[in-house]
Amino acid sequence: MPLLIDRQIVSDDSWQLVEEADALPQSGDLLLPLALYLEQGATLGERRVAVKVNGDDDLAPVLDALDRFPMIAIEFPIFRDGRGFSLARKLRRAGYQGELRAVGNPARDQLGYMERCGFNAFQFADEAFSEEFLNAFGEISVRYQGSSDDPRPVYLQN
Repeated sequence: MPLLIDRQIVSDDSWQLVEEADALPQSGDLLLPLALYLEQGATLGERRVAVKVNGDDDLAPVLDALDRFPMIAIEFPIFRDGRGFSLARKLRRAGYQGELRAVGNPARDQLGYMERCGFNAFQFADEAFSEEFLNAFGEISVRYQGSSDDPRPVYLQN
């Protein structure tokens, strides 16, 4: 699966997505759905753990432990589900500084908006990605509203 981090194509991804408790590997970096993390988190010790959340999840346990997660993945299950944008803004406003990754179905025409909400990483299905996606970040040159990259509204910008 192609991965963009900070607008660069990255070939090495150390995070292992684990969907069930009985499949937890003994070593390596773990990416766990929030429900599995809440169930198994106390047993993981000092391992590097990231969580995957979606619009149906209660973000409160994640907000209470932001320093625990070097990466948080936000799932976009379908194109028209925009709740991930709100989750990203909430995490950045709460002070989260780690990698914020869009997974599932991030669309090319949403990448610039996602980045403005706080995403700095994007994971795509193989068949959905093209290197032309890198051009999507600079296509919108005027922004009226403030966001995570510049909180000033347009009338306060130079």
